[in-house]
Amino acid sequence: MSSLFSASPSAFPSRDSVVAALRAAGCVFAEDEAELILDAARTSGELAALVDRRVTGVPLELVLGWAGFRGLRIAVAPGVFVPRRRTEFLVEQALAHAPDARVVVDLCCGSGAVGAALAAALDRPEVHAADVDPAAVRCARGNLAAVGGQVHTGDLFDALPGALRGRIDILAANVPYVPTGEVALLPAEAREHEPLVALDGGADGLDVLRRVAAEAPGWLAPGGCLLVEASEHQAPAAVDAFTRGGLTTRLEVSDELYAHVVIGVRR
Repeated sequence: MSSLFSASPSAFPSRDSVVAALRAAGCVFAEDEAELILDAARTSGELAALVDRRVTGVPLELVLGWAGFRGLRIAVAPGVFVPRRRTEFLVEQALAHAPDARVVVDLCCGSGAVGAALAAALDRPEVHAADVDPAAVRCARGNLAAVGGQVHTGDLFDALPGALRGRIDILAANVPYVPTGEVALLPAEAREHEPLVALDGGADGLDVLRRVAAEAPGWLAPGGCLLVEASEHQAPAAVDAFTRGGLTTRLEVSDELYAHVVIGVRR
């Protein structure tokens, strides 16, 4: 990278040179990434540092400091799970089921992207989020501060205030669901830059999902919904876990986003 910028350190390199550097590093969307990086850099030195981080494998979102999610800029930090575009489908399904939700919980919240997106779409809901990872909690607090969101540290429902029992209209739980044996097969950007606790879902990937499904009915309001992502091959077992928990369950699929969302409603 140094040779790309050393010729004229006082001037910005051309867009084409940045695209070429990103493409050489294997960035599939080099043109789009170049635009974002060029927009973020204020000096040629800062641009050099941003491009260098990206070509050495740092995820674009961590290079920029934010991830786009349902039209929002969600701040992300090193060691925090980066929100995926497919999770926008989970938000869409939550809003379709409960367009007038008053109490929203983002469980396993990571950056708090789901809670922030729901808050932006609803009419001033009460928003809570929780994560076991202190780094995620710090990040989510920043992203939810503007909507008055309360972010709690702890393991799943243990983190939530008891006063929420029986009151939650939307319980979005972006649980880890990668089987332990497949974590090593994930792209390097995930393996090397995201916390294992946000990825590893146990032997079949559904350990955390089953725990959430078993406890959720006691926290949901009548008619409230639990929404969780799963992979295509996990979906039948995930649906079964929801049903065993006493929820009226269905599976929604987005072919465009390759997203599978299991929805359970408290009867």
